[in-house]
Amino acid sequence: MVHLKESVGFFFNNRWLVFVAAMWIQTCAGIGYLFGSISPTIKKSLNYNQRQIARLGVAKDLGDSVGFLAGTLCEILPLWAALLVGAIQNFVGYGWVWLIVTSRAPSLPLWAMCILIFIGTNGETYFNTAALVSCVQNFPKSRGPVVGILKGFAGLGGAILTQIYAVIHSPNHASLIFMIAVGPAMVIIALMFIIRPVGGHKQVRPSDGLSFSFIYSICLLLASYLMGVMLVEDLIDLSHTVITIFTAILFILLAIPIVIPICSSFFQDPREPVEEGLLSESKKQETGKSEHGDGHEIIFSEVEDEKPKEVDALPASERQKRIAQLQAKLAQAAAKGAVRIKRRRGPHRGEDFTLMQALIKADFWLMFFSLLFGSGSGLTVIDNLGQISQSLGYDNTHVFVSMISIWNFLGRIGGGYFSEIIVRGYAYPRHAAMAVAQAIMAIGHFFFAMGWPGAMHIGTLLVGLGYGAHWAIVPAAASELFGLRNFGALYNFLTLANPAGSMVFSGVIASSIYDMEAAKQANEYRGTESNLASVLSSFLSVDEPLKCEGAICFFLTSMIMSGLCIIAVVLSMILVHRTKIVYAHLYGKSRG
Repeated sequence: MVHLKESVGFFFNNRWLVFVAAMWIQTCAGIGYLFGSISPTIKKSLNYNQRQIARLGVAKDLGDSVGFLAGTLCEILPLWAALLVGAIQNFVGYGWVWLIVTSRAPSLPLWAMCILIFIGTNGETYFNTAALVSCVQNFPKSRGPVVGILKGFAGLGGAILTQIYAVIHSPNHASLIFMIAVGPAMVIIALMFIIRPVGGHKQVRPSDGLSFSFIYSICLLLASYLMGVMLVEDLIDLSHTVITIFTAILFILLAIPIVIPICSSFFQDPREPVEEGLLSESKKQETGKSEHGDGHEIIFSEVEDEKPKEVDALPASERQKRIAQLQAKLAQAAAKGAVRIKRRRGPHRGEDFTLMQALIKADFWLMFFSLLFGSGSGLTVIDNLGQISQSLGYDNTHVFVSMISIWNFLGRIGGGYFSEIIVRGYAYPRHAAMAVAQAIMAIGHFFFAMGWPGAMHIGTLLVGLGYGAHWAIVPAAASELFGLRNFGALYNFLTLANPAGSMVFSGVIASSIYDMEAAKQANEYRGTESNLASVLSSFLSVDEPLKCEGAICFFLTSMIMSGLCIIAVVLSMILVHRTKIVYAHLYGKSRG
């Protein structure tokens, strides 16, 4: 009886229980990806045109990306309180939108609707921050797998919620907005007291690697299952009973990871874990600095200027040997006064930067604009996916929203894995993987532009994979180039590229071109002459929603997005060229 009581106590304080609960919470942090499903309903109910819908999309993107308040509150409040704040924001924001769309509350001006969408989506940042903060502290030496899996579930959330909505089987599409408002709040309230640091560094087990492999397998199985279910539901008219069975299997797959904390708590000796130092790496760095002083760092920066160019082409082991010899010579020369080593202001690449120090570096802005063009163009597709699929003649827009969520998830898993092979296997800059992802996106945008049969499915696949890969690669690359000490501020600033890109590409370019083409089609249908005055009159009208049909609606937009992705590839490759020496120094030794 005493042993059972200890096991139950260990279960509720098990870091794997926190991790599994965080995975479930992260499925609620993907509600922003459902905007493509709810935007047609909002557009029809409130008589909006495409430009107004695009403004709501920008408000959604801002709410999803501006996480400074959530980060601050997670430092001040207990994590459960921060989660509760996020749940309240989500419920109030989207709940009010549902009341307006269903005419249960009076209509509000567009700017007020933007505020409601912002508030509702901003709740995601609390879910995301609390889950990451707790799990990074509980798994201090497994941050890569933990962050990748959690971010992946956020990307998969749209597909999971869409499948749950299919069970509701409501003819009123506004009920999806109601589910977005109520569902995440219920999940958060049920799990908010589990999400917390539990001294995870004292719970390390030899089986942890196997547990992560098990989680990865479940993730891939879950993505494959959802993709199969969505395709079957798209191609075959299934009964409600079959859809319910599919959803029940989905819940079982989501629940399977709970076996890890159950097994480790009830079937393993709780005294087995060995403590893992939370600050061991930082202490080693501080010790290294105290032993070597600033001289080693200064000599390394001098090596970048003094070493022959052919050194970079040498094998890793030989390159490290030559650099070490050059460092020794410089140290001796400096000690004799024969060489005066330059002292540069501020940190060097790979060291800890503050946000202000990073903002004056070309590498930081290359990363920012590469992210802006790449992820911004992908987010434009996600926000307009409902209108794109409708313009190409597809009635069930939810299928493509689910598909892009699945590909987004696999892109995050695959992008992190592929970029890790590049840096650890070849000591090559991680942004090479980013360039590959952006090239894939450029091809995906081209398929959207052409509108060929099946192009919608291929475009969704390619853009979803490339967009997801950005969010697995950028965090790791930013930490490698600018350090971990101020990583939160640096990463939050970089994420602003997402709404900034959406604001320009979706809010200005895509919406303007869509409404212009819709106005042309409306004038041709009415049999009037398509003079400039009538086009502008229809384009500026807010009383009548404009609907465009055919590939022409997003042809020019998609071609522009494809071009922007090619520019992003160029920026990423420039960054690769500039940071080769950093990655050779960071990973060359381990490779050799």
